[in-house]
Amino acid sequence: MTNLADQQCTPVKTSDGLLTAQQLEQYLNQLGDLWLLDPHSPVICREFRFKDYYQTIAFVNKVADIIHQQDHHPEIHISYNRCLIEFTTHSINNLSLNDFICAAKINQITH
Repeated sequence: MTNLADQQCTPVKTSDGLLTAQQLEQYLNQLGDLWLLDPHSPVICREFRFKDYYQTIAFVNKVADIIHQQDHHPEIHISYNRCLIEFTTHSINNLSLNDFICAAKINQITH
């Protein structure tokens, strides 16, 4: 099995990109316990906390580099010392492998 963080996002335009329940569970397990599946919508999310606004924005800039390279853009909610990132694949209104790839890449910058 290829590490999620080593993969690259590809365009998803049809329901061919939908994940099975088994894939969803497998990918969530690879991300660890920090990313949560929203029980009410097809979204994975994670909250990040920082010492101050400067550290929060520095982190968001690193995330921006990743999502720009992958061309897969989450919802990002920023406050003074907190950042909430939510991934879903808008083109299929569901989760796709791309969401988990980007989440794994973001996990790498937090270690």
